[in-house]
Amino acid sequence: MPTIKKKKSVAKRARQNERTRTRNVLQRSRLKTAVKKVRTAENQEAAKQELVKTSALLDRLAAKKIIHKNKAANLKSRLSATVRKK
Repeated sequence: MPTIKKKKSVAKRARQNERTRTRNVLQRSRLKTAVKKVRTAENQEAAKQELVKTSALLDRLAAKKIIHKNKAANLKSRLSATVRKK
C-alpha cells in the first residue's frame, strides 16, 4: 500500500496487484508440485496419468499468461521425454 496520500486509483491498483500476485504465486506453486509428481512417479503408467493433468494445467496457466506459452511447451516436451524413458 502506498504510505503517502495519493489518488484513490493508485491505492486501488496496488490492492489489485497484491491480490493478483498472491493468486499467481499460488498457481506457480501448484505447477511446481504437479511437475514434481510427474518426475517422481513410481512407474510409467502413473507418470502418464500425472502428465495428462500437468499438461492441462500448463495450458491453462499459459492461456492466462501466468507463464509464457513457450515455457509451457518446453516443460510439456521435457516431461514427455522423461515419461518415455521410465
